[in-house]
Amino acid sequence: MTVTIKKGIAEGTVAAPPSKSVAHRNLICGAFSVGSKIGGVHMSKDVEATLACLKGLGASVCLDGDVVAIGGLDVSCSPPEKSICANESGSTLRFLIPICLLFEDEITVAGTKRLFERSLDIYEEMCAQRGLGFELFENGVKLRGPLQSGVFEVRGDVSSQFISGLLFALPLCNGDSLIKIVGELESASYIDLTLGSLKEFGIVIERPDSKTFLIKGKQSYKPNDTIVEGDYSNAAFFEALNFIGGSVEISGLKPESMQGDRVYKALFSKIEREEFPIDISDCPDLAPILFAMAAYHGRGEFVGTRRLKIKESDRAEAMKQELEKMGAEVTVCENSVNVACGGLVAPKAKINGHNDHRIVMAMSVLATLTGAEIEGAEAVSKSFPDFFCRLEALGIEVDHK
Repeated sequence: MTVTIKKGIAEGTVAAPPSKSVAHRNLICGAFSVGSKIGGVHMSKDVEATLACLKGLGASVCLDGDVVAIGGLDVSCSPPEKSICANESGSTLRFLIPICLLFEDEITVAGTKRLFERSLDIYEEMCAQRGLGFELFENGVKLRGPLQSGVFEVRGDVSSQFISGLLFALPLCNGDSLIKIVGELESASYIDLTLGSLKEFGIVIERPDSKTFLIKGKQSYKPNDTIVEGDYSNAAFFEALNFIGGSVEISGLKPESMQGDRVYKALFSKIEREEFPIDISDCPDLAPILFAMAAYHGRGEFVGTRRLKIKESDRAEAMKQELEKMGAEVTVCENSVNVACGGLVAPKAKINGHNDHRIVMAMSVLATLTGAEIEGAEAVSKSFPDFFCRLEALGIEVDHK
């Protein structure tokens, strides 16, 4: 899908969509309970993938509007489906691999080629060390358990999702387990989100220090009725409209949220005050909109960008290509990105969405200043299917093709 965004000033009120990160976590916890109700679930492609996989593994799933009744997943029974599909969702894949390994059955998790270009080395090494089945192919991985309790050393500088996946699975093992983080722990706020969801569903994790997790075995997930909180990651795109001259009020965000991306206002202010460099190692999902706002401001220096290569696209390189169409100069190094711009111009070529929802949304914000055509705009369905509808409700003209 190609959209044409016309120049305009955004004004009005917009509700933050429910958090995809929280939804994944609550749905997984709820699946292991006898029965829970998760309200405020936004049916993005990633959340749909998690629900389909949980159902394939044996959970009962019933949808009623934005409420999901879920429960009954039992790893002591054979799953109804021996092959499940994570589509393009990295969260789904990395959260569910340890859960699939709890089963004695051989289970295949399939997905897109791009998904399996993203690193799974941590799980592959873990399985090799423990004699578990792990056979990786172009668009899937074949797994065989059962995963046993024990001591797990996990690198903290690749993705917090590996740690979260183990935190979901290990409480169901027969014995006690210990997770030790090796090296720096990046995206630590996402671990906090996981621990928050686990606590809501009755799972106890002890954390004597920031890099050690003690997990008692033979725990049970308790039923819980909860509502998914608003998403700071996607709200950042609407806050960015204020940064470039709009007047947008965002509702539905939890002030005391543990979401790491709640720092977006502070980081926008740092760009405005030129307090560089800005470290984004704990909030990599904000990178595209931060780079876009730096281009608008005229300059920006960012560090902690190394892991952007393993997202839905190579986000630093993707933003470099698209921002340069608008007159910016972007330098991408191993763990840093510098942005310079003497003034944004309307792009002569179409903006490419790189099959990445956050690239599309970041460039859409800038397009309200210059006008632009964006191809591959359907990528927003991954996390925010009605993004363009909400943009239109704020007075921005969007033509769909």
